[in-house]
Amino acid sequence: MGNSNGCTVDDLQAVEMHLWYKKFMTECPSGQLTLHEFKQFFGLKGLDSEANAYIEQMFRTFDMNKDGYIDFMEYVAALSLVMRGKMEHKLRWYFKLYDVDGNGCIDHYELLNIIKAIRAINGNDNQDSTAEEFTNRVFDRIDVNGDGELSLEEFVEGARSDGDFMEVMMKSLDLRHIMAMIHNRRHSV
Repeated sequence: MGNSNGCTVDDLQAVEMHLWYKKFMTECPSGQLTLHEFKQFFGLKGLDSEANAYIEQMFRTFDMNKDGYIDFMEYVAALSLVMRGKMEHKLRWYFKLYDVDGNGCIDHYELLNIIKAIRAINGNDNQDSTAEEFTNRVFDRIDVNGDGELSLEEFVEGARSDGDFMEVMMKSLDLRHIMAMIHNRRHSV
């Protein structure tokens, strides 16, 4: 049940997992990634306060056991979800990431700050609309009950039906540069 060169899918996944582990342990020999190391690991330095707050929220979301560190299993789980997960799971994860105060809904202020942070991190200053205009448009389109908050259901359904919003979410955690780092590490480790 292998391919033409004798490698099975499980073998390929094991090789990839090993590469991720080598990268993780090279960058973080203690096996526990702190917030500071997380920012260095992903090349996130010199961010403005909004982008920094977003990265801190992302770190807390990756830190599934809430011990203040990201261990290898949390790292792999997060990367696997973001890179290979089903859209439903990704949308639920994004919701958790965007719900900064953890109250089960995303308010206008939370979404606005996330949009500003994403634009700051990605360097997308040349947008057709301001972050405020974009946030207002998202709420106009997907806040079905008009209560000024996005429930998980509104968020998931809205993201599926609003291409602009979906595109912003997908860009909010674009990990292509991380995969390039891991790939480049294959040849240097």
